[in-house]
Amino acid sequence: MAFIQGNGRKGLVSEINVTPLVDVMLVLLIIFMVTAPMMTQGVDVDLPETTTTPLRQKEDPLVVAINKKGEIYLNKIKLDQTLLRQQLTAMPKTDQQKPIFLKADKKVPYGIVVSVMADIKEAGFEKLGMITKPADTRP
Repeated sequence: MAFIQGNGRKGLVSEINVTPLVDVMLVLLIIFMVTAPMMTQGVDVDLPETTTTPLRQKEDPLVVAINKKGEIYLNKIKLDQTLLRQQLTAMPKTDQQKPIFLKADKKVPYGIVVSVMADIKEAGFEKLGMITKPADTRP
């Protein structure tokens, strides 16, 4: 704050310096702009095709597959959805810490896939992944 006025007398200048306020507001704006897209939740619709490379696994993970008829398989064993839920719930806690992958045909209705995903999560599996095929990148 300045203490000298234009006529040479000393006095208190009561103006607010807004520069620090603007700096803080711009930093907060940038932080919110960067973090806002990360806060959205949901499932991408275009999951069947990706351009990623496969992950290397130390052990064979559990694979739940749903074919285009809506039939559910757990490691190539055909089950219905109720039996799948019972089988996954009955597994020991050590197996529930392992990753489990869901492989669904893209013609399977979205509701069935989400329902199976919910059953997997309710059974105690936290590491749920989706198996996709690589996208065709030819020009």
